[in-house]
Amino acid sequence: MTTASAPLDLGYSFCPNDTFIFYALAHGKVAAPVPVREVLEDVQTLNEWARAGKLPMTKISYRAYFSVMDEYVALRSGGALGRGVGPLIVARPTADGSEQGDLNGKTVLSPGALTTAELLLRIVYPDVNVIRVRYDEVMPAVQRGEYAGEPVHAGLIIHESRFTYPQHGLIKLMDLGEWWETETGLPLPLGAILVRRGLDPATQWALNQAVRASLDYAYAHPDEPRAYIRRHALEMDEAVMQAHIDLYVNAMSLDLGDEGERAVRELHRRAVAAGAAPDTGLPLFVAALP
Repeated sequence: MTTASAPLDLGYSFCPNDTFIFYALAHGKVAAPVPVREVLEDVQTLNEWARAGKLPMTKISYRAYFSVMDEYVALRSGGALGRGVGPLIVARPTADGSEQGDLNGKTVLSPGALTTAELLLRIVYPDVNVIRVRYDEVMPAVQRGEYAGEPVHAGLIIHESRFTYPQHGLIKLMDLGEWWETETGLPLPLGAILVRRGLDPATQWALNQAVRASLDYAYAHPDEPRAYIRRHALEMDEAVMQAHIDLYVNAMSLDLGDEGERAVRELHRRAVAAGAAPDTGLPLFVAALP
């Protein structure tokens, strides 16, 4: 049972994987150390809020996490890691059907500086030119070939755009998740759930377990959260909505496990090597309590 404590604000995105995972926790269906109050926003906004320390508990991209590790620590549950889940680089097909080739020196639209997607893009193409826009503006701008009057060569897409880009007449240039898996042999870390490091370890771990219980509840009652997911999925097709959940929610959402830990540490190592994140001696994940 939750206590009469003041609610703890939990930030997560409108995406079906997040609303599926957090439905039970946000609606008091599972036990938690404190009541939880939902705060829904797009991931880039949540990334920026984390840099400002706005929320005590929040979804964030792993790239952004590497910039706020002094303030936050990641839970082992509730995140998005996996295989076949990576961001894509898409473009308009060329008139003659030729390959677009090297993106260094060319302009690519990005859904945000603090996204794991842009980190991977810059690791693969260190000299790419980036224009940052909201993630749902990427495909229409690539389709037009310009953004705010600037010519655009390609776009970096995340979330449900992975399933819908052909509807915009676009083609895939590269699957950055596939590149990562080939390069490292590891699953790709995309998003994590963070809590303040200043919370006592018992509360941190209890929140981790509450997130895991919330996902267990969703798996046990898959139809119950559907209206909630649909309400926040806006115009997303029902099949796309389910495909989104099936792709981004997996065993590593329950607990990232040893392989997930290795993947996060490797992404952090490469981010540090690329000058995109500071090194740290702090633990990356909350500690399990006996």
